[in-house]
Amino acid sequence: MTREEFQESCQVRRLKVGDHISAFNCDDDDLNDFLINEAALYQNALLAVTYVVEDKKTAEVLAYFSLSNDKVSIADFESKTEFNRFRKHKFVNEKRLRSYPAIKIGRLAIAKSAQHQNIGTYLLEFIEDYFIINNKSGCRFVTVDAYVDAIPFYIKNNYQFLNNDDEDKRTRVMYFDLASLL
Repeated sequence: MTREEFQESCQVRRLKVGDHISAFNCDDDDLNDFLINEAALYQNALLAVTYVVEDKKTAEVLAYFSLSNDKVSIADFESKTEFNRFRKHKFVNEKRLRSYPAIKIGRLAIAKSAQHQNIGTYLLEFIEDYFIINNKSGCRFVTVDAYVDAIPFYIKNNYQFLNNDDEDKRTRVMYFDLASLL
């Protein structure tokens, strides 16, 4: 699916209070359960906002993503030296700030029926554009705790590992620098 076909056939919308998603299958029970049973709870508690991608003709949910606030901070690194190396020549007042604002992709899932159509890449671009064009509070990075199986997808989309502390874990912290789009 091309970007134009995606924009013509799909709509991205924020999950509204009272919306009920009764079916979604991306082949991951945890991701399915979040959309069906937990997304509204997170939204009502002001912990995350979930967006769904729907087919304009059928209203079928093809994908979703959930966003929350995050930060990249000195605590994310093994040492102050490592943090300084990360931020060197990137930031104004680099000696003063101990953290930088970010948006976290808490969940991102594509329905089985819509996989391998570049929808995930379009959604990352949508999120990145959303925080470049409509940045309401200041946001420098997009972060994600990527499942090991999803790491190649994020690398293909120019995400980098934040550090190497989690090399042997089930998920790896990755980031995208929004300033690279300016």
